[in-house]
Amino acid sequence: MNVDVWSDFACPFCYIGKRRFESGLSRFAHKDDVTIVFRSFRLDPSTPREPEQDIHTALAAKYGMSREQAMEANRNVGEQAAAEGLTFRFDTMQVTNTLDAHRLTHFAEAHGKREALTELLFKAYFTDSDNLCDRETLLRIAGEAGLDRSAADEVLAGDQFTDNVHIDEEIASQLGVRGVPFFVVNNKYAVSGAQPAELFLEVLEKAWAEEHGESDAAGQALNTETADEAGICTDDGCEVPKG
Repeated sequence: MNVDVWSDFACPFCYIGKRRFESGLSRFAHKDDVTIVFRSFRLDPSTPREPEQDIHTALAAKYGMSREQAMEANRNVGEQAAAEGLTFRFDTMQVTNTLDAHRLTHFAEAHGKREALTELLFKAYFTDSDNLCDRETLLRIAGEAGLDRSAADEVLAGDQFTDNVHIDEEIASQLGVRGVPFFVVNNKYAVSGAQPAELFLEVLEKAWAEEHGESDAAGQALNTETADEAGICTDDGCEVPKG
């Protein structure tokens, strides 16, 4: 079975959703038969390459709220991240453009390292407060993922794989994706947002049963599964669930 995952490294719910998906997958009886493909989606392609303000100020300015309200919203998201075993350091987070990071993941895919690099890039942004536009930082992370630094440097020096990023985003647009994380199982079942692990498991089991003739389900439409407690980020901001 295949699972396509659209996400952005600057999206907190993409990291949280990744953990919840992994939790559901770990309980799936056929997890070893699942192939995961991470795809690019930039929430705000216009984000400056270098940090101009901290995340609290940026959030307040973009969504018309006070800095205190932004800090409270980030605290809420941080608590949800902590519940999944993640550490989000909003006070030192560097708000940067993610294009180069996405380009690097496509390079990593050609070497079987995209999943490893994706995890490291999320950690770099949310936990380690790294600048994902800094070339030396990206090269260090690429090396940690097992990639050749000189080859990665050559990629970052030009515009290689930019088209691949755009293709992923165009596919997402054709599917009607307006926010991330967004998961598509076997080109049939879509899960929008950082849903609970139980929902991911349910969708995996449903798709497996249909694929192997164990279900009466039929049809070609993309069915989207959602739940009230999910979190999702769009161009207009992150929808923060309560609790």
